[in-house]
Amino acid sequence: MADHRERHTRRMTGRPPPGDFDPVAEAVAAHAHSRALRRPRYSRSRLDRYAHELLALRDQGFSTAELQRWLRQRRVKVAHSTVGRWLRRHAID
Repeated sequence: MADHRERHTRRMTGRPPPGDFDPVAEAVAAHAHSRALRRPRYSRSRLDRYAHELLALRDQGFSTAELQRWLRQRRVKVAHSTVGRWLRRHAID
């Protein structure tokens, strides 16, 4: 009879019966999942190929808009904000 009740509870709610709940295990699993989501993800930028040139041009006084146009001449189409964000991450001040 108890087995039938457990299957019915699991089928109706999608959860095990209340007696099987372990809050410590749930907390550990939730924290592990949160850590995995916060892990930094980095994929190479299209601008990384031109890192040396971009930093040298920036040292010569190029603005982000001028760098964007310089990249466009080399068939690299990126937004103005992308160039600015890349510079903030890579510029050595």
